[in-house]
Amino acid sequence: MVMTMNATTPTMTLPQAIAGRVAGDSILRNALLIVAGSLLLALSAQVAIPVAFSPVPLTLQPLAILLLGAAMGPSRAFAAVALYLVEGATGLPVFAGGRGGVAVLAGPTAGYLFAFPFAAALAGWIAQNRWTRHPLTAIPGLAAALALIHLGGWVWLATVYGLGAENAFITGVAPFLVNDVVKVLAAAALLPAAEKIVRSFPRQ
Repeated sequence: MVMTMNATTPTMTLPQAIAGRVAGDSILRNALLIVAGSLLLALSAQVAIPVAFSPVPLTLQPLAILLLGAAMGPSRAFAAVALYLVEGATGLPVFAGGRGGVAVLAGPTAGYLFAFPFAAALAGWIAQNRWTRHPLTAIPGLAAALALIHLGGWVWLATVYGLGAENAFITGVAPFLVNDVVKVLAAAALLPAAEKIVRSFPRQ
């Protein structure tokens, strides 16, 4: 007798794959990673350098966002950054310069903050699809995630903050472009170490 295989074998969708990957870990491990990610982002915010002619300081947060997303995956990274925003909204001094409170989420940096979870998820999706395994795809992919942060900040400054598109770009995007190149290259170089740290978290 010849056995035949069903040609209509179901395939797993990307959301199912993401859910399966996260569900494969214990609840405790996922919780630890999410909390640790939010704390890392809070620490990176404390390195805040004022930028002349800009209401937005230079911080290490974009670098942390790229590493969190690429190392933790889209779901956990999104949750970690969302937790960070909740921590800041409740008044904890986790935002740049040791600030906290809802007022920060209505200030000039709010657009960047609101874009953080989505940029982390995009970096995670890029890594999940193995774009970060080669520099030719890792660097453009991480740059796209970083550009999403700037898009959020630019739109916020231009509209809600009332600067207009040109002034918002001059004050909220242009001063950071050179540093962004360094951050993307640093994220690509540090990603293997970040992935190793994530794998070292206990699974039980």
